[in-house]
Amino acid sequence: MKSWKYPALWLTVGVVLAGGLIPVITGSKIMRESMFLILMAVTMASSLNILLGYAGYVSFGHIVFFGLGGYVGFYLIAEQGWNLIPAALAGGLASGVLALLLGIALLRLRGAYFALATIGINEAMRTFINNFNLFGGPIGMELNFIVYQDYGGAANMQWLTYWLMFGVTIIAVLMSYGVKFSRFGLGLMSIREDEDAAMAMGIHTPKVKTMAYILSAILPGIIGVIFFFRNSSVQPAGAFRLHRSIEMIVMVMLGGQGTVQGPLVGAALYEALRSYLLTSPLFKDLQLAIAGVLLLLIILFVPSGVIGWLRHRFKGLWRVLE
Repeated sequence: MKSWKYPALWLTVGVVLAGGLIPVITGSKIMRESMFLILMAVTMASSLNILLGYAGYVSFGHIVFFGLGGYVGFYLIAEQGWNLIPAALAGGLASGVLALLLGIALLRLRGAYFALATIGINEAMRTFINNFNLFGGPIGMELNFIVYQDYGGAANMQWLTYWLMFGVTIIAVLMSYGVKFSRFGLGLMSIREDEDAAMAMGIHTPKVKTMAYILSAILPGIIGVIFFFRNSSVQPAGAFRLHRSIEMIVMVMLGGQGTVQGPLVGAALYEALRSYLLTSPLFKDLQLAIAGVLLLLIILFVPSGVIGWLRHRFKGLWRVLE
């Protein structure tokens, strides 16, 4: 593909590599924990961007794939003795299968109807897991710390999960770029602009939308396993937090929906803001309110996000901002 030669791709990958290697170079555990959360946010936002940015479908329940994948992988590790990597892949597969089933039903809906349906799916899944005894019911599951001995101890496990998250983030960026500059991506963007016209042009919209939904679900499922394995426990309340879906939308919109670099920029900026709010005595209880105000301001004044604004303001950046 000719598009793989564009400087925008390698600039984006270079930025992710540089940011991800900072904790390795400095040896700072605090920086490692901060970058772990940023990398996770970048992956989640980039995955959602395939559906929201490219196809124009707003999902308020995208965290359901993170939660389900995390639960499936955690169960396989804690109860079946699986290794982390195959368990993470199984979590991603489970999320992909769920997206396939949901896509067949939900993607017949459009606009606000689809958005409302995704909220309902998330709440339904949380309630189901809350009453599913195999996954621990309302108290969830915990991991015996002896399991970490197979990974060189808890300290080595922290670095292992960091490297895995780092690798998944690189894959997310490459996948986002590959989708956008493919025939499949053009079909998605046609649906975003005018779905009826896309159908008239011969695009099989149900199939294309379902494929986008599946792609957007797999990586959240994988990182859900990594995240909960790192934390050694998983509970329904933590796995299916609706506000995390809202935050993902804010990240995509803040950076620039429909762009490759937008979710990266938006996730980094929002995670920095979120860290400040959570540690501020004055604003720690206003995090979601501020996120809502931020989303409103973006829609009103900078609908194209940071990347879109920079592309419009500085024409010379078009080749490196995509």
